[in-house]
Amino acid sequence: MSPSVFYCTQQCLFCWRAQNGDLQISWDEMKLPAWDSPQEIAEGILRAQTKILGGYKGNPRTDPQKFREAFRPRHVAISLTGEPTLYEPLGELIQTLHAKDLTTFLVSNGSNPKKLVSLNEEPTQLYVSVCAPNDKVFKRLCRPQIDSAWESLNETLAALPSFSCPTVIRTTLVKGHNMEEVEGYAKLIEKAKPTYIEAKAYMHVGFSGLRLGFENMPQHREVYNFAVQLADKTGYKILDESTDSRVVLLSKKERPKKFN
Repeated sequence: MSPSVFYCTQQCLFCWRAQNGDLQISWDEMKLPAWDSPQEIAEGILRAQTKILGGYKGNPRTDPQKFREAFRPRHVAISLTGEPTLYEPLGELIQTLHAKDLTTFLVSNGSNPKKLVSLNEEPTQLYVSVCAPNDKVFKRLCRPQIDSAWESLNETLAALPSFSCPTVIRTTLVKGHNMEEVEGYAKLIEKAKPTYIEAKAYMHVGFSGLRLGFENMPQHREVYNFAVQLADKTGYKILDESTDSRVVLLSKKERPKKFN
């Protein structure tokens, strides 16, 4: 889910969401709306979860146990689209979801460090997208809409060790754009000291097809090779991988922490 569907501080080439200018539709992504309340959002996403399950009960291939479990979600990924730190009462939303016995998985592009460090409640896990090894690649690939976005990202990374929840640096790898200069990523990781690193291939889906081609999707072996280089330069170890998803997980831990 997302509390800020149409609003973001970046227009990343690889993002699947509809951006200002796509399909000849324009709006100001930084002109923020009157926000829905945390309670409205928390109740709305549970209603939406029930709604999308409609029709599955009558499908003979539906697993009855999984169907029942789907009506009782345990985890909320605040990551669907847009930049969630633009949502003013983000900390209150996290509190509201935790009060409903849900975990929260917050994904940010790191452009709003003051918001992240001032949350009145931490998420269960915090992801920060780091998709460039330096300022030059960042401006070309992530296309920030605010001044000093690279500096803000670095400020976020410097603050990451202060969080008590597990933290993750997630790198979306785009062939021909950001898979070089592993040393630059290693320096950013050293600053952030995340619990985990996730190296994942760009996927040619959604509106990203207006900006990139199939040839920009790295194969899993290329993602894995990138992860091996990153492991060598950071001291992190490869814990797991998913060939289908073209993703590799690294950590200094022996095994990932699991939330049931």
